[in-house]
Order: sequence, then C-alpha cells, then structure tokens
Amino acid sequence: MRSIWTGSIGFGLVNIPVKMYSATQESSLDLDMLDKKDKANIRFKRVNEKTGKEVKWADIVRGYDLNGKYVILDEKDFEKASPEKSKEINIVQFVDESEIDSIYYEMPYYLEPDKQGARPYVLLRDALTKSGKAGLGSFVMRNREHLVILKVSGDVLIANRIRFHEEIRKPEIKVPASKPKPAELKMAMALIDQLSGEFDIDKYKDNYTTELMKLIKAKAKGKLTEVKPLRVAHVNTKDLMEQLKASIEGGSGRRKKAS
Repeated sequence: MRSIWTGSIGFGLVNIPVKMYSATQESSLDLDMLDKKDKANIRFKRVNEKTGKEVKWADIVRGYDLNGKYVILDEKDFEKASPEKSKEINIVQFVDESEIDSIYYEMPYYLEPDKQGARPYVLLRDALTKSGKAGLGSFVMRNREHLVILKVSGDVLIANRIRFHEEIRKPEIKVPASKPKPAELKMAMALIDQLSGEFDIDKYKDNYTTELMKLIKAKAKGKLTEVKPLRVAHVNTKDLMEQLKASIEGGSGRRKKAS
C-alpha cells in the first residue's frame, strides 16, 4: 500500500510523525467506453467551443465567471489563496464523535506512525479510546485545507476527512405537517425492534458487481445469460396500519433474506 501523504500529528506540544494511506477502494468494475462499430477506445479532447479546434494544455488557463465576465487566475493567484503550507494534522479540539452529523463525513484514511512516532501514536490512540473522544483538526493536502476527525479503529488511528459547514446544502424539501397516530407509532416501534440487531458490515456484499463479473465471463465464453427483470413491489392496501401489521408478520422472513 502506497502512502498518499506524509507529515505529523500535532497533539499539544507532542509531534507524531505519520504516513497516510487511503482506507477505501472502489468495488465497482472499471469499464471502458468503446466505439460500438469497431470497439476502439473513446478519447476525450479539449476543444474550443467557438472554433471546434483542439487546445493544447499549454494554452489553457483557468477563470471564474463573475457576473458574466471571466476573471483569469494564474499560479501566483492560487499560491496567494492557498493555506499556509504545513505537513501537520493540527488537533485544535477534542469532541464527542456522536456530536458530528454523518452528513459531514467525506473520506477516511489510515495513519501509520514512523519509528520515532510509535510511542506517542499509541499514547494518543489509547487516550482517545479511554476518553471516548475524537480529535478535530485540519491539514493541507494538494494545496487545499481540509478538516479532519481523528478516531480509533481497532489498533489504528483513522483520519476521517469532513466537509466544511458551507459545503452542506440546506434541505429545500417540503415535509407535510402531520403527526402519526399513537397506534401507528407503537406499531412502527415494534417493527424497528423486530428488525434491530448488531451492526455487522460483513453480512452485506456488493452482489451487483459479483453478478456483473459472472455475466462478463459468461459472455466472453459465448454463453447466453438469463435476464432477470426488475421486480416491482406492489402494496395491496393504502392503509398504514395494515402495511405495518403485514410488515411485522413477514418481518422475520425479510430479515433472513437481507442477511
């Protein structure tokens, strides 16, 4: 596994040298775009929309459309706006992880200590575990400042990049001003209780990608594959209580199927 960032964790006056590794990978298949006629790869070109001619990278500049007029930016402009170059994840506060809404979470990374940082790394890890807290800080990667949450996963410290508040859209969604009937709420709580269990991510697999790979291998051998039409679930009644009762009566069967 190749590190994508090297630096340190700033924990008060303690400095912990670390390497950062991506904690996730795509499970979907990498499909190429091909010409239907001869199966040649599709290439994308940078084209001037006025002339239709291809533009070289050296002739491309970046600009911002401000009130209908482009303001052109060069490398010096980006340097002036960039945060102070620092190879440190600076912890500024410790917080309860439960206080952080899941909407802010963006990308997780594993942190590995180098030899000099082993002892303080373990110290911070165990202190976070015992306190039940997570570290909130910031760091610079690829000329951009990021907010990050440091937390423990097993024996490893994870840096989970989170979004800034201004990156979250306000929900422009109309929710009807209605309240459930007491009997309906009681039934819904019973259904939740029936379907409750310990979180075990290993139970859930990317079945779509697995089946798609089987189909690809079958087609490569010239085998015909069966088309499974999408199943549309129809509700026989619009009565909410009837739906809840039917859900509870058939809930155990659906739970076994899901796992």
